[in-house]
Amino acid sequence: MKILVLGGTVFLSSAVVAELVLRGHEVTCLARGESEVPPKPAKLVRADRGEGRVAYDGLGGDWDAVMDVSWEPSYVRDALEVLGERAGHWTYVSSCSVYADNSGGELDESASVLSALSPGESSSLANYGESKVACEEYCRAALESRLHICRPGLIGGPGDPSDRFGYWPARFARSHDDEVLVPQAETTLTSTIDVRDLAQWIVTAMESKIVGNFNALGAQHTLAEVLSLCQSAAGHRGEMIPIDEDWLLEHDVAPWSGEGSLPLWIPRSMGYDVFAQRTSDRALARGLSLRPLEELISATLEFERHAGIDRHRRAGLSPEREKWLLEKWSVNRAAT
Repeated sequence: MKILVLGGTVFLSSAVVAELVLRGHEVTCLARGESEVPPKPAKLVRADRGEGRVAYDGLGGDWDAVMDVSWEPSYVRDALEVLGERAGHWTYVSSCSVYADNSGGELDESASVLSALSPGESSSLANYGESKVACEEYCRAALESRLHICRPGLIGGPGDPSDRFGYWPARFARSHDDEVLVPQAETTLTSTIDVRDLAQWIVTAMESKIVGNFNALGAQHTLAEVLSLCQSAAGHRGEMIPIDEDWLLEHDVAPWSGEGSLPLWIPRSMGYDVFAQRTSDRALARGLSLRPLEELISATLEFERHAGIDRHRRAGLSPEREKWLLEKWSVNRAAT
């Protein structure tokens, strides 16, 4: 097959290109290519999608399949206007962040979604879900009968630039005997899909011309189970110190992601009770396959060691901040 990937140089899109190449497809990537290039022998066409429709001038001919991961509605709209009629199949990688209610309701693809970002409104992390909904609507209007909308949950694995999942195996590997601050997580559910599993599913959907909306999430585990497996994989022998979530919030520990956070942790008070419980039954029935959590952790730890266990991270607590919090918590426990 002749495949066009809009992107192809970073994390998921790079993993998709690697899988396409492995299966013998002819792949072209449209990307800036400023810091990374796609896996060989994929072809790179350098372009900046921020320049509008002219960004696609270097792409000639038709395509058996196209994949887009952008969350900027204008980028998606321009790509569809130029390439939509030239594609036999189109994959738009959206997100489970499009769903409107994370406190309950339907857990499959029938759940209601947010209102789309208004035309002309700037995309930002604050309206990420609304931006993805707008992108979905552009895709659906242009090529409904040829469209696969893939809605992943949290993605982890080798090459993850967010540091969310990778923080934990790296943290346990940083020192084998020290105390590690963790949230109380006996019942907190979390779900992370391995980027390699997601890439394989996307390519399978391209080859089979699968259409429709499909959630794509990892298996559900308690956060406590994930942390225990990360600790074991890293050979950490020290003690985990579970801390009450109200105390963590009072001391400005951020949930989920970003600097100063405890990644993967979502406090009950945020109303995200079903965020990690959405089902991928439709995708599993059509070819999505999930490897064991232990394999995801092992591959992530290998990547983290290669990238540098002690490097500055986009998510998680710095060693200094963690030490301060542990000392503060110890004083708090002694006082009570």
